[in-house]
Amino acid sequence: MATDAKPKTIFLVEDNRGDIRLIQEALKSTAVPCNIVIARDGMEAMAYLQRQGEFADALSPDLILLDLNLPKKDGREVLAEIKSNDALKHIPIIVLTTSRNEEDIYKSYDLHVNCYISKSRNLAQFFKIVQGIEAFWLETATLPPNTP
Repeated sequence: MATDAKPKTIFLVEDNRGDIRLIQEALKSTAVPCNIVIARDGMEAMAYLQRQGEFADALSPDLILLDLNLPKKDGREVLAEIKSNDALKHIPIIVLTTSRNEEDIYKSYDLHVNCYISKSRNLAQFFKIVQGIEAFWLETATLPPNTP
């Protein structure tokens, strides 16, 4: 279990308002205090991660939850940009998407995603998935130090 009391920052890149609410709700009851920062499209996600414009003082995330099907810049492009950027590539990324397409899965791992999870349409299973992400990635795994 995490020993430091400092809240972890989860960067959720998701355009579906319903999924955003469900993920927030699932993370409310978890053991690790966390801040959830949301970007609703790929352009906003990259601006946040690169601390551009209104995001100049953005918190560096401890973990990124990334949907693949995003407006403006799709999640595949976002994943490729993050993993090719020396300042960002150490941040663990979990693709959390509705896609079960084998090509998407293969391409995501080829781009060095840390984990690929298909969203469940079953509410209880969806909560279990999100809480499992929190339990493993924020309680069990040792994450790289968060950079300022």
